[in-house]
Amino acid sequence: MNRETPMRAKVGQGALTGRRVLYTGASGGLGHQTTLDMLAEGAEIFAIDRDHSKNESLLADTPAEAAARLHLLEMDLTDQPALTERLAEITAEKPLDVVINNAAIYPSKPFEDFTMEELRQVHAVNVESALICTRAALPGMRDQAWGRIINVTSITLTGGWENLAPYIQSKGSLLGLTRAWAREFGKWGITCNAIAPGAFPTDAEKIHPDPEGYRQFVLDHQAVKRRGTPHDIAAAILFLASEGAGFITGQNLAVDGGWNMT
Repeated sequence: MNRETPMRAKVGQGALTGRRVLYTGASGGLGHQTTLDMLAEGAEIFAIDRDHSKNESLLADTPAEAAARLHLLEMDLTDQPALTERLAEITAEKPLDVVINNAAIYPSKPFEDFTMEELRQVHAVNVESALICTRAALPGMRDQAWGRIINVTSITLTGGWENLAPYIQSKGSLLGLTRAWAREFGKWGITCNAIAPGAFPTDAEKIHPDPEGYRQFVLDHQAVKRRGTPHDIAAAILFLASEGAGFITGQNLAVDGGWNMT
């Protein structure tokens, strides 16, 4: 097998059968494949993404037998009243079992060039949406004594990137919430963990002026000498969402090919 094309993530046949998953940023570069992999494991997914073309692409790639378990919610996460109302409708039907707080925006420029409104916008999408989604899911998870919350942080927390201050700040907030929620919710059988993706070839890389130079920069820093794929992220999410991860909480799992070893 070509080392650039790892197999699809798989925890077990139907490992998420019957599980209801809320996934923000579900149609993006990493979310698209993870959504498909979770559908293949039997999950019912409420996929939130505001990008119509990406939503259409996800829908087109969804196998016919899984289409009824994919609910695409084309929403702007900064419209907090609408988000809160929609989540109330979803959780009124049945509890959510898994929440994946993945949606993020990543404007890039020197810190002093950001306006306060731009800083607030990043926080609203990257952090406040996670607060709203988790708050909506918590009562049902608590009542059923089972739940999985997965926050997507970032390798940028290691300090190796410039001109991303509000994005890095937001990911630091999610890491802090991961630990706070893990401590507070554990008594109800709810785990909360984070995944820190490395430098994956997604739309986020388009901000770099020298793509080939950046690719080599990434490979030079990784122990594993291939670029990461969405399947790599999917494998980590599937595991943390599974029954087998019930004794793991408060952790930040780096999925970065061995870039950051702590």
